[in-house]
Amino acid sequence: MSETKESFSEIINGNTPVLVDFFATWCGPCKMQTPILSEVSEELGNKARILKLDVDRNQNLAQKFGVRGVPTLIIFKNGEVKWRTSGVKMKDELVTLLKQYS
Repeated sequence: MSETKESFSEIINGNTPVLVDFFATWCGPCKMQTPILSEVSEELGNKARILKLDVDRNQNLAQKFGVRGVPTLIIFKNGEVKWRTSGVKMKDELVTLLKQYS
């Protein structure tokens, strides 16, 4: 049985809101954001998806979306950028935003 992997494009073009965390392994604030995103994921379940993208390993995508600093958080729905910010964001703000696009 083989596993099929969805492409980045397939994920962000879905009807479910997707929060993409553009991060770097060497970034201190990115390490602070990770447990917050886990809490967001737990609270929202299948109402939203969270995707972490290492900018050093995905330079083309980071460049395509104009990521200049990390962490950069972008919410996509149906392939459109609905919201974006740079810096660490708290759980309640992210949950509220993702519910708004569900």
